[in-house]
Amino acid sequence: MCELLAMSANVPTDIVFSFTGLAERGGVTEPHVDGWGITFYEGKGNRTFKDASASSQSHIADLIKSYPIKSEIVVSHIRQANRGCVSLVNTHPFSRELWGRYWTYAHNGQLTGYQNKFTVSRFQPVGDTDSELAFCWILESVVNHFGEQEPENMKPVFDYIAKLADEIRELGVFNMLLSNGIDLMAYCTNNLCHITRRAPFGKATLIDTDVVIDFSQETTPNDVVTVIATRPLTNNENWVVLSPGDWKLFRKGELVLG
Repeated sequence: MCELLAMSANVPTDIVFSFTGLAERGGVTEPHVDGWGITFYEGKGNRTFKDASASSQSHIADLIKSYPIKSEIVVSHIRQANRGCVSLVNTHPFSRELWGRYWTYAHNGQLTGYQNKFTVSRFQPVGDTDSELAFCWILESVVNHFGEQEPENMKPVFDYIAKLADEIRELGVFNMLLSNGIDLMAYCTNNLCHITRRAPFGKATLIDTDVVIDFSQETTPNDVVTVIATRPLTNNENWVVLSPGDWKLFRKGELVLG
């Protein structure tokens, strides 16, 4: 299996602390050594860093751990390959344009019997993973259902995507992160949790490496930051664990649906 990490914040925020913990799971504390990737949104644009090597040994990952890129939405993934070879093209997150926005997606799990279900034409996979094909099918289904123009109200769109995720979950494990640069959606099959940090901020200690941060020294009283992960990254905070079939939608750090 793989591991997921994402962030939604109401102000541009770096994810150095959380990513430092996640990167250790790519070959040090966990066996997810088959690549990693991370996407940072900046308005309607985004920047993505990927590497087919283990995050714990990647010089690119060292850059992310040391350079505080500020973003309001981040999606990240470390891979333990099960479908598709170990290669850059099969490394998450995946991104596609829809309605004039970049949509970014990452998946943890494994699917079976999906080839006949995931028929696509407009959105084609580049690699050969079940994950990317599922992403293309989701976007294809959304366009077929809602048309070529972005709806003014996005709530029905994410409600519909949750129903699609319910269908995919019938094929195996499907823990998903999905963002359009405004909203961040998390869907759980078996392993996903989140924490929302707001004032009064305190200290947090990573589980996977000896790093402690005092958020009160890094934030303002108005900051709201939600972090989503496969498993808790800290050992002294109260993470909310999602149940199978649960999904949440966050905007600017706040829970808005789910």
